[in-house]
Amino acid sequence: MQQFEKLGLSKEVLFVLQEAGFKTPSEIQEKAIPLALAGKDIIGGSATGSGKTLAFASAIIENIIPNQTIQALVLTPTRELAEQVASSIRYFSKNKRLNVIAVYGGVNIGPQIRQLYRADVVIGTPGRILDHINRRTMNLNNVKILVLDEVDRMFDMGFSRDVENILHYCPKQRQTMMFSATISPDIDYLAKKHTINAIQVSAEPQVDPKKLKQIYYDVPSEKKFSLFVHLLKKTPGMAMVFCNTRRNVDFVYKNLRNLGVNSVAIHGGLTQNNRTRILGDFQRQNVKVLVCTDVAGRGLDIKGVTYVYNYNMPKISNDYVHRIGRTARAGNEGKVVNLLSCEDYMLFRKIKEDDSFKIEEERLPEFEYVIIKPEFKKSNRGGNFGRRDFSDRKDFQPRRDSGRRDSPRRNFSPRRDNRNWGRR
Repeated sequence: MQQFEKLGLSKEVLFVLQEAGFKTPSEIQEKAIPLALAGKDIIGGSATGSGKTLAFASAIIENIIPNQTIQALVLTPTRELAEQVASSIRYFSKNKRLNVIAVYGGVNIGPQIRQLYRADVVIGTPGRILDHINRRTMNLNNVKILVLDEVDRMFDMGFSRDVENILHYCPKQRQTMMFSATISPDIDYLAKKHTINAIQVSAEPQVDPKKLKQIYYDVPSEKKFSLFVHLLKKTPGMAMVFCNTRRNVDFVYKNLRNLGVNSVAIHGGLTQNNRTRILGDFQRQNVKVLVCTDVAGRGLDIKGVTYVYNYNMPKISNDYVHRIGRTARAGNEGKVVNLLSCEDYMLFRKIKEDDSFKIEEERLPEFEYVIIKPEFKKSNRGGNFGRRDFSDRKDFQPRRDSGRRDSPRRNFSPRRDNRNWGRR
């Protein structure tokens, strides 16, 4: 605790950190906390899981006095990250009695409106924050501290204009902290425009490259899922499986479930309550396999992941960094398995151009061909399982309009019926 004490943290916060088992500050905490406590604007280059939440939360906890007005605002790209950050700040500040709430879409806005009238700290996604501003249920005139967490991800998701709009509602005299895994020209422009004499700090990734093994298999599209199942059955520990689209997540998850593999799936098409419950089950290790889009690849601190599977290669090269950052953390070993078919070659070529990734090719093992079901009915759990995955064309049997005269289709719309045409 002496090292944390030297950073300038109060006894109330030190007691919580000791209770939580913190021993020594991480690199980003050591560099950023003294600056944050001094009220400096910060541009932080730091990956997920590096401890940056405590770095910016320290300024909020130590420099804000509860008075039931919004004095600190934290913007996050995803709902899950908003909940995670809010939960962390609540815990770190439990001896300070700050009223911390999370606001995001996908849930009833009513309870959020009632909570905002007595909030000291708000953590939220840009879309829902703007919604509250437009409804005049959120007043940012008293904001003293503004934090943009995972800025690069917010820009990737198209939130740059929303972020700019929100910044205009905040006082110019404030402390601004931005944290991002990569500092792009867009982020640099935003920092120059909305910060004052910002100090840039960075930390090395928490992933140990010596303990992270990256491999790839070059497999025909029609055998991709079969190889994946073969490898997954031999995978010890927890595994995250990344797909590029919701439809591929649904395809992989439903077929795994049909084969008796204990797995869960998460993507933006699920209701927020389901997403929270599913993520909780995985974090508590009630299930060993999480199939997801990149919504779970950024920001969330999920411990104990030993394997990362890229069922589809990411469309953005930076997302590969965040995906593989789920494993080989805190001194533990991890493995990344990339499954390449013809549709992945171009994306993989861009990743291979980065010499920092040491990805070795593995020979295809012998494996049993698995019969798959490319089409599923819609699920009442919020996911859409009626989609086609293009990685296994061999077994695909397209559904066609029966053309029965006894059941005419009313209100025919070419747009609605396009899904039954053009499948080859």
